[in-house]
Amino acid sequence: MNQRPAAAIEVVDEDLLLEHQLCFALTVASRSVVGAYKPVLDTLGLTHPQYLVMLCLWESSPRSVRDISDALAQEPATISPLLRRLESAGYITRARAVGNERALAVGLTPTGAALRQRATAVPGTMMERLGLTRGQVGTLHQAMMELIAATKAAVERDAVHGNDIPAS
Repeated sequence: MNQRPAAAIEVVDEDLLLEHQLCFALTVASRSVVGAYKPVLDTLGLTHPQYLVMLCLWESSPRSVRDISDALAQEPATISPLLRRLESAGYITRARAVGNERALAVGLTPTGAALRQRATAVPGTMMERLGLTRGQVGTLHQAMMELIAATKAAVERDAVHGNDIPAS
């Protein structure tokens, strides 16, 4: 029978500790950061997912639902309820896209466009709340974007080559 050395067993055991799991750290960090945004975004009358949609539209408006969902790495079915609530709040309009009756064009209302000015305080407020400098935020953002790219590449490799996780 093939036995692993004790040192290898210890590393494997260490690797399986909850506190060493990347997925656990990311989950807790995500919940914590989004939770820290809540009181700041409450002053704008936005939830965190709604804020992300508005950020997309402040960059470029009008946009298709597909374009927004791609930018946010979300399914259109996830974005649609957010759009309905933002429309009810008076921040956006939804109308059939010119030349493509199947697509919805999402645009800012004057109220939605004006909300951008108030939102300019959010990044600085969040840096202050989290005790982070602009440089630290940039470093964290770059690391997260690299992680996103690595996960996309892994999913693409799996799609081509199949899952290569060894069976026990």
